Amino acid sequence: MKQPENPAPAAPFSLDDTPLARELADLTARRRSLEAVTVELSGRTRVITVSNQKGGVGKTTTTVNIAASLASVGARVLVIDLDPQGNASTALGVPHTADIPSIYDVLIDDFPIADIVQTSPESPNLLCAPSTIHLAGAEIELVSQVAREHRLRTALDEYLSSLTERLDFVLIDCPPSLGLLTINAFAAANELLIPIQCEYYALEGLSQLLGTVRMIQKHLNPGLRLSTILLTMYDGRTRLAQQVAEEVREHFPNEVLRTVIPRSVRVSEAPSFGQTVIAYDGASAGAVAYREAAVEIIQRDAADAAPQTSGGASAPENEGAS
Repeated sequence: MKQPENPAPAAPFSLDDTPLARELADLTARRRSLEAVTVELSGRTRVITVSNQKGGVGKTTTTVNIAASLASVGARVLVIDLDPQGNASTALGVPHTADIPSIYDVLIDDFPIADIVQTSPESPNLLCAPSTIHLAGAEIELVSQVAREHRLRTALDEYLSSLTERLDFVLIDCPPSLGLLTINAFAAANELLIPIQCEYYALEGLSQLLGTVRMIQKHLNPGLRLSTILLTMYDGRTRLAQQVAEEVREHFPNEVLRTVIPRSVRVSEAPSFGQTVIAYDGASAGAVAYREAAVEIIQRDAADAAPQTSGGASAPENEGAS
């Protein structure tokens, strides 16, 4: 009787071949690339409003982490917290109780911005004009104010002209609405950054937002432009996230950053410690992605960028893990 042949030995298992190992290797390579990168600041102050009337897309998270990332490469950054919830102030570790002078006092009582600005404990380059609970009533109080749409712009122009050391960036965090607070932010800014969540309904309401932007450009601020779209909460394991990314890139090929922000536990945890993810865990995938986005924003410098011919949508390059 013929004896059965010995089966061929199985190939040795290697941890280097696992998806997790490949992810970690990619993350390590990206960290090294960031350490080697050098950036040149434009020499002027870029005022960027971060807005999307859809809630839960990562506006505040994007604002504070981009700001911290910019500060980490030497830029001087001011975050204006224009959301009554005050989450940006919390994430930057800045006190914003009801008795503290805030952006409300600037808009309603003509306080100079210099009187309310605080330095974040994260970096001397990172400043914050905080929000307090009083801002919740500002929408109604602004209605009767003179030049109500330009209150923030007037105060910001006065503040910037009074500085002895120039700011490189002003980032304005907006509430999830298109009311007078957001209109003030649009009227004060040169650029608009829209975070878009990589989930269903991502583009819903975007046409309304862009319609509002066109009205602002026509009547209040012709210098405002949509310069940047950032894809957030990206999960490369799902086909839905890939489809949303492809669709957004197809509609806005020149505005969408190559960098995408992955879903990240560290990004979600950081605000509860009064920190950005850059300070909380700068080596995490979320922190690396925000630092890459900040470098890309500096390098692209939308106001000076030459027009690009529209090509095909490119796939996201940094599908990091949480």
